[in-house]
Amino acid sequence: MISTGPAAHRCKASGKQQQAALPSPQRNRAVCSVQQPALQLPNTMHTLTPTPFIWRDGEFIRWEDANIHVLSHSMQFGSSAFEGIRCYSTPRGPAIFRLEAHLQRLVTSCRIYRMELAYSVDELLIACCELIDRNELDSCYLRPMVLRGYGAASMIPFASPVHVYLPCWPWGAYLGEGALENGVDACVSSWQRVAPNTIPAIAKIAGNYLSGQLIKMEALANGFQEAIALGTDGTLSEGSGQNVFVVSGKTLYTPHINGTLLAGITRDSILRIAGDLGIPVREQPIPREMLNGADEIFLTGTASEVTPVRSVDKITIGRGRRGPITEQVQRRFLDVVNGRVDDTHGWLTHVRDHVKSSVAAGARA
Repeated sequence: MISTGPAAHRCKASGKQQQAALPSPQRNRAVCSVQQPALQLPNTMHTLTPTPFIWRDGEFIRWEDANIHVLSHSMQFGSSAFEGIRCYSTPRGPAIFRLEAHLQRLVTSCRIYRMELAYSVDELLIACCELIDRNELDSCYLRPMVLRGYGAASMIPFASPVHVYLPCWPWGAYLGEGALENGVDACVSSWQRVAPNTIPAIAKIAGNYLSGQLIKMEALANGFQEAIALGTDGTLSEGSGQNVFVVSGKTLYTPHINGTLLAGITRDSILRIAGDLGIPVREQPIPREMLNGADEIFLTGTASEVTPVRSVDKITIGRGRRGPITEQVQRRFLDVVNGRVDDTHGWLTHVRDHVKSSVAAGARA
């Protein structure tokens, strides 16, 4: 168990005596030294692996050259829209999962925050494919970012230029090896998600994820791998960075889009897959206690994919492992993204096909 409660203060008697011996102004400035215990993180992907190239504003630059000023607006005020997208290794080479949907959501986020985006979805799609191809990656995590740069000194952002970055890097299992099979232990967070009509929850903006950081760090501090947050009305909202699904009986439940949670693209995919498999689905408000009585629970997101939850607040869910409906949905999802079954929904963007088409179009021009 990791303790990150009130920090340990090291004001010993000798320290107090030394402080008392200081002149008054210095004594007033003297403070107790505070020691924060470091979180012992689980063995998951928490560090970046550099790749040779990043796409920036229409050109490829070296990874180490992708720098911004410390006083850029995105650094000061969190004004950066982004997406998290997975590229999978398939028999046809690298394929990006639901790239167009992700890029369209990026456009929506920018529109909400009045950020002028200089590139179309089609242009960004080709740039993403060319980036992965140039970095010679067969699978990776792709992070399109639209951020406000250096210029504005206050919250009013319009004096800052808008930049677009497309980095990518290798990425493994977000919640650790074995999580997809064995599940994770979760808690209900003491932190609530934002109320509707405060910060737009459907916009994927950097500042929104401060809430997720608090939720995740609290879970780790208390010995859990993940957490589920409630909305301001006390019903289920989402995880630290995932949507939540609950299985009760043979029906799949998930919170409706209510202004407290992200309308996840993986969430949407799971709803469609459930329909394909004939699994009844209900989008509705879900009370907290439904977690404890659930037959199965799983989390969905680009990083987490489809991850079972085996316990909540140390109460075992179902059999304490991946349940049959979770396994059925997860298997179909992983089969689609890895190119093992037909992509009937047209979700995969095959990198090499688009790079070849782009080269051929350039030659014709």
